[in-house]
Amino acid sequence: MAYQYQQRNFRSSRGGHFSQSRRPNRSAQRGQTIHHSRFINKGVETLAEDVFVPKHAFADFAVDERIKGNIARKGYVTPTPIQDQAIPYILQGRDIVGIANTGTGKTGAFLIPLLDKVVKQREERILIMVPTRELAVQIEEEYRGFSAGSGFMSVCAVGGANISAQIRGLRANPHFVIGTPGRLKDLMERRALDLSRFRTVVLDEADRMLDMGFIADMRFILSQMPTPRHTLFFSATLSSEIEKLIGDFLTNEVRVSVKTRDTSQDVDQDIVRVAPGADKMEHLRDLLIQPDFRKVLIFGRTKHGVERLSRNLQELGFKAESIHGNKSHSQRQRALQAFKEERIGILVATDVAARGLDIPKVSHVINYDQPNTYDDYVHRIGRTGRAGERGKALTFVN
Repeated sequence: MAYQYQQRNFRSSRGGHFSQSRRPNRSAQRGQTIHHSRFINKGVETLAEDVFVPKHAFADFAVDERIKGNIARKGYVTPTPIQDQAIPYILQGRDIVGIANTGTGKTGAFLIPLLDKVVKQREERILIMVPTRELAVQIEEEYRGFSAGSGFMSVCAVGGANISAQIRGLRANPHFVIGTPGRLKDLMERRALDLSRFRTVVLDEADRMLDMGFIADMRFILSQMPTPRHTLFFSATLSSEIEKLIGDFLTNEVRVSVKTRDTSQDVDQDIVRVAPGADKMEHLRDLLIQPDFRKVLIFGRTKHGVERLSRNLQELGFKAESIHGNKSHSQRQRALQAFKEERIGILVATDVAARGLDIPKVSHVINYDQPNTYDDYVHRIGRTGRAGERGKALTFVN
């Protein structure tokens, strides 16, 4: 067993404890079945022969020397697999489909070559479309690091933030616009965003934008861009719906896949079985007081449930905050920053709020409420075990 806690309260179970006759949970979104056994997977230590050996160093890429300097200042020397394979094709101007597990360096894979494109073609304008505001903010932060000293402007166009400030930023004709479909469409309808000069688009986490119902907005936005255009499409999954989008949006694309398994081999996954009538909150407290639970991301199903859980943890003396759709953009950013800087040790979140977040050194992910789909599960636990770190994921089951 991965965990040994107070057996009088609950126990961590492995495969043989499940009754195959029980009716499994049915996904509300995709009709998937998530059997509890899928929440159990022992992380695997990577053997020496499995270590990725890149074909390139960042110094090898044909990008502007100032960009290389910024890459070096960020401490990057060796590209990740998606960066190693995708950057040369993007520099060639090829449409690309990148399939990769979460946390594999996708942002750098497209920002580095696209920034070089703008350096060499000053009239170029880049649109980056993402499913959530947090991911948009995160990409803009990465952009600032790679573009330091360039003078190239960017605008982050997301809901929940002051639209007047975004409109003023767009009047300055920025080279990069990073945003969510709903806010981008709103700005277009206000005639504040004209895409007639944008000949390059990045669709990041396209599978999640599809899941969240943004497909109509995505199609509308792309219809306002010139053709031919340069399209970069990134997704963690490759379903029939995603294949249709690829067929509609891309031309003669190159496919780069570095996804080897659904969940990271650096994450130990297990369940916490809660007996009928037992106090679930007490079980959670017993976990969180253990010293190795240093930086914990807890997932709940609903906005109200997440807020309530966060307050309950605060009442128990834990330094906890929450992020969900009822919080303002600034409130969510403050909570995220406090968690990143380890001023708090616990962040409670909904799936949408935490989608795509890159938070270093998360020791544990706890699914206090089970996810609706297996894809949601994969994305949740992908918040830990990143950048070569080991992580642990626990899912509460009844």
